[in-house]
Formats: sequence, C-alpha cells, structure tokens
Amino acid sequence: MYRLLKALPLTLALAALAIFAAGCGSTNQSQVRVVHAIPDGPAVDINVNGTKVITNLQFNTFQPASGYLKVKAGGDTIAVLDTGTTTQIFSSTATLNGSTQYTVVAAGFLANPSAALITDNNAAPASGNIEFRVIHASPSGTTPVDVYIVPPGTDITNVMPQVSGLGSTSQASGYISLAAATCAVIVTANGNKTPIVNQNYTLVSGQIRSLVLVDNQGGGNGMSTIPVELSDLN
Repeated sequence: MYRLLKALPLTLALAALAIFAAGCGSTNQSQVRVVHAIPDGPAVDINVNGTKVITNLQFNTFQPASGYLKVKAGGDTIAVLDTGTTTQIFSSTATLNGSTQYTVVAAGFLANPSAALITDNNAAPASGNIEFRVIHASPSGTTPVDVYIVPPGTDITNVMPQVSGLGSTSQASGYISLAAATCAVIVTANGNKTPIVNQNYTLVSGQIRSLVLVDNQGGGNGMSTIPVELSDLN
C-alpha cells in the first residue's frame, strides 16, 4: 500500500518553521520537524518572526528528537542562521496548513541549498503491519535510486523494488506497508542490483519509519550508507 506524498518548493518548506503555538489538534495549528541534510553546511539556528525556535541543528540530525514542534498555521517569516551568530543563510515567508504534520528537509550544498516540505501521514498501519518511507536528500549520491525492503540476506537479483526511480532534491517515496518483521532496506542505483545502502531495521506492529538518504559529511563524496532514521509513529 502506498500513500502519495508531496514535496513543495523552498518557500513553503521554510514556512514550516513557524512560531510555536499552544495546544494540539486545532485547525489553527500544524506540526513540523526539521532535518538538516546540507552536508557542507554549518550547524544552524532557526528564527521565526524574530524568535529562535531551534538551536544548533547539526548536519545529519533532526529536531525535535521525537514528535513535532507545535506551530502556528498561516503566514510566517523565518530565518536560517549559522548557529550562535547573526549570519543569515536564507530566509522566506509562506503559509502552512493547519491540522497537518510535516517533515522539512534542508538539502543540497551550502552554495545553493534547497528545501522541501513533505506531508506526513502518521495514521496507524493496519493491524500487524509496519510502514517505511524513503526520502532522497543526498546531493552527490546516485540518483535516481531503487528501494527494496526484504528479509535480511535476500538476494535481490530477481526481486522487483518497492520503489523505483526515486529522485533527489528531497523527493519522498510513498509509504510502504508490510507485515511487522526485521527488514533489510536496500538502496541501489536505478536498474542496478549493487547495494549502496543495506541496513536492517526491526519494527513491531503499528510502527512507521522515515529514512532520509544523505551525503557523507562534507558532501561531494557520495551517499552515506546509514540513512537518518525518523521515528514517525511509536
């Protein structure tokens, strides 16, 4: 089972970092989390309408560490700063929909960064099932890629990928639903069978994970063999 996601332009992505708001579940509020996938970028702070809401976000990490930030829906102005300074990397304004959860992925290289606002769907999987999603945010990694989710040790020579031709620029796959088990997530170049990523994950019924493909530290040196793992549900 697949659930369609959308990756929106930079201006919308940055709007996800809107100012904190109280409460939960209101149509006047949204929830966001931010992934730093710019491999040659510094740690960053996030200011929203002049208020700092995220501090010292390092490459290959995300905030908050669990769950989401509660944010105000609507138009906001944000600035991404070199952490601990007033040096602005970029800023933008846009509108964020209420009653929606988002993953914001900042990617690309520092000279020309990009970002995407990816809509999350954390409704519980069917009983006994788990779900995976893969987000390609590796600027010097192979693109497009295929993704296989199979029992560990599987020879994928004659196996069809669950995801085929996933591009970069923070493109997200659909959610892939399968029976709860220990799974190997294998990423290859499109049409190739040689693994670039081959990591095992053990999930129990009801869990959802997003895996963000990123560069090795510094960038320009290929895709990391270890994706950033986001615990979407449970």
